[in-house]
Amino acid sequence: MACIFKCHFIHFLLAKYRENVDIRLTTDLIEVYFKEVRIASHKRLYGEIGQFSTNKDHMPDNHRLYLEHNPENNREWAKTVGPSMTQFVSYILEVNVEKKALNILSTLQNLASKYTNKEIDKATETLLEISTNPTVSVLKSVLERNKKKKQYQKTDINRQNTTTNDYGFVRGAKYFGRDKK
Repeated sequence: MACIFKCHFIHFLLAKYRENVDIRLTTDLIEVYFKEVRIASHKRLYGEIGQFSTNKDHMPDNHRLYLEHNPENNREWAKTVGPSMTQFVSYILEVNVEKKALNILSTLQNLASKYTNKEIDKATETLLEISTNPTVSVLKSVLERNKKKKQYQKTDINRQNTTTNDYGFVRGAKYFGRDKK
């Protein structure tokens, strides 16, 4: 439900109930009452004619994340990952139109959530060294290759450990009587 007071729009969620509400306006406050019970109270905002006001605290998490998904926040996130990621994010923002860049960065953050910052930054460093046109898909393949390499090294270390260990009780030639000469 939306109401207009001096051409400033206020929106609140009672439209699905299709009920009448009472609104009390003061110079500082807007209060909304439903069946004589106050259901909302907000500081009164003044703005341009036809302007909409939204309190971010009342938004669902996914809507708030969408509002926070901008180039500056992506640059800040990249700084927390490492210098290579900062360079990669700057490259993406420079080369692409903002809307496309933000979609790419959303994919990148989703991919980064599956790895540690150290792994991501190392892979990004490799990506920037090997590619003149770095992309998230190439970064993904670098990460997968590094993961396989790490797993292979772990299994190789396990093999080395088993070959150097004793195999239990080894009796030898003397036990079987061949060394009596």
